[in-house]
Amino acid sequence: MSPDRSGYPEDKKTAVEKVTVRNFIKYKQRGEKIAVLTAYDFFTARILDQIGMDVILIGDSVNMVLYGSPTTLSVTMDQMMYHTKAVSSAAKRALVIADMPFLSYQTGIPEAVTNSGRFLKEGGAGAVKIEGGLELADTIKRIIEMGIPVMGHIGLTPQSIHRFGGYRVRGKSEEEKKYLMESAKVLEEVGCFSVLLESMPKTLAQEITESLKVPTIGIGAGAACDGQVLVINDILGLFEDFQPKFVRRYAHLGEETRKACKNFLDDVKSGKYPSNEESY
Repeated sequence: MSPDRSGYPEDKKTAVEKVTVRNFIKYKQRGEKIAVLTAYDFFTARILDQIGMDVILIGDSVNMVLYGSPTTLSVTMDQMMYHTKAVSSAAKRALVIADMPFLSYQTGIPEAVTNSGRFLKEGGAGAVKIEGGLELADTIKRIIEMGIPVMGHIGLTPQSIHRFGGYRVRGKSEEEKKYLMESAKVLEEVGCFSVLLESMPKTLAQEITESLKVPTIGIGAGAACDGQVLVINDILGLFEDFQPKFVRRYAHLGEETRKACKNFLDDVKSGKYPSNEESY
């Protein structure tokens, strides 16, 4: 029987068990998959928390799905902090992880430590996520030494989209495979509590997962990862510009929203809304 993960027991006096980075090793050891979704506002985060989501990620994907940018690159610390505060206010059980935006950690270790610390001190997050492998080991190590939990992120790293020349699967060549394997091990060695694997062959993701003691979270990396993450706008059908191969749509709220709003528009224009029953 699956454990009750609602975090909202009928007995209101029962304390809610908060998910922390310490739970991650336990999940991997007992073979329990880790579920992660993005959220960017209080109400969505509260729903995810109430249903028992393990992790709520404030992804820099907010730049694309809420601000309409074609990439994640232009989102700022202030924007990410704003959304992190909103999500943290709602999460009673789930671990809240904030994405470190582009140029908030690549320009030097002191700035990286300060910015990552702000997400915990001001934003209320429990950890941060940082894109990059071997080249960022020293920076990530120092951040963790300062008491800030870090989830690593390798494979397709969207903040490096211009260097890669597009959103493509990583790890197909022997050179890339070697880099990703070495990066995963180094990220574990410097103290990352988890490593996100994005858009890579499932065989490589499985090899990395089996080589690490810390859990892996996959997105477009196959079923062997210790957990999975998706962007909530994708699974709800709210982001309709394109659908990556790995996205499963569980609803079509974009279509439903369009229909509902068109009905309202028509009713206002025709005078059908409000009715006598809807008026004081």
